[in-house]
Amino acid sequence: MDKRTSVREQIQQNIARRKKRPFQLERIAPISLFTAALISVLTTVGIVLSLVYDAVLFFQKVPFWEFFGSTNLAPLSHNNPSFGILPLINGTLITSLIAMCVAIPIGLTSAIYLSEYASARVRKIVKPLMEVVAGIPTIVYGFFAYSFVTPLLTHIIPSLGAKNALSPGIVMGIMIIPLVTSLSEDAMSSVPNSMREGALALGSTKLEMTFKVVIPAALSGIIASFVLAVSRAVGETMIVTIASGSSKNFTFDITQSMQTMTAYIVEFTSGDAGAGTVGYYSLYAVGLTLFVFTLLMNLTARYISRKFREGY
Repeated sequence: MDKRTSVREQIQQNIARRKKRPFQLERIAPISLFTAALISVLTTVGIVLSLVYDAVLFFQKVPFWEFFGSTNLAPLSHNNPSFGILPLINGTLITSLIAMCVAIPIGLTSAIYLSEYASARVRKIVKPLMEVVAGIPTIVYGFFAYSFVTPLLTHIIPSLGAKNALSPGIVMGIMIIPLVTSLSEDAMSSVPNSMREGALALGSTKLEMTFKVVIPAALSGIIASFVLAVSRAVGETMIVTIASGSSKNFTFDITQSMQTMTAYIVEFTSGDAGAGTVGYYSLYAVGLTLFVFTLLMNLTARYISRKFREGY
């Protein structure tokens, strides 16, 4: 009885103490968390506004249809400068497509192995080692593409140029393999074991169970990993800047030099375009286009993830 009384009295004392002196941390925590969230939102809004403002100044001098409809890009020409973005979009999409042709098969098969075939011990060792690849600086990948992959491909494709779209595309694919593998493996690992056991009990082999049960059940997460990987490849800068070159020609020949949107921004921010010139404002127009590309990729990934998500 004494213990009950003492506990009751202690609770009442704590309640009275809180009423007299409310915890300052409880008041400060929501304000601090709201401020942190607000900073990220305001930063995003500031980035968008800065891009839009300078892009509007650019489109006041260059027609919208010329920017998105012309294949001629010669921003530093003294006689007749032109600002068609199609060569940059073409280079960005081609290198990203090559990267996905490398990353999707290797990343997905690696995820299948880790999720369905590897033992727990192997998974604990292999998965962290694969994710270490994602921490390598992209400039290192760029030099690897230029000094190793390109000379290696030259022995297979003699017509391959010193700067080309194939080499950086392959290396970008290698770079985003951990992203595809990790997200796809997480999606497949979230599939309940009861579904696997049911498929095996019906006479399916492990391979059949993987492709007919596990992958369809984890399809939303797998596709979302592909879309996020594409978004990562589209926004890559240093690999394509070093290994792809700065050719602004509109071509589909992957053995030739191409320039992506990010490489164009890097080239012009090095001082080629003076502040206030049309070439300077073109950086913001290209940056806004790249921002829209990446935003659409992320929104697509979220839409696919929500639409095809399976609840267990």
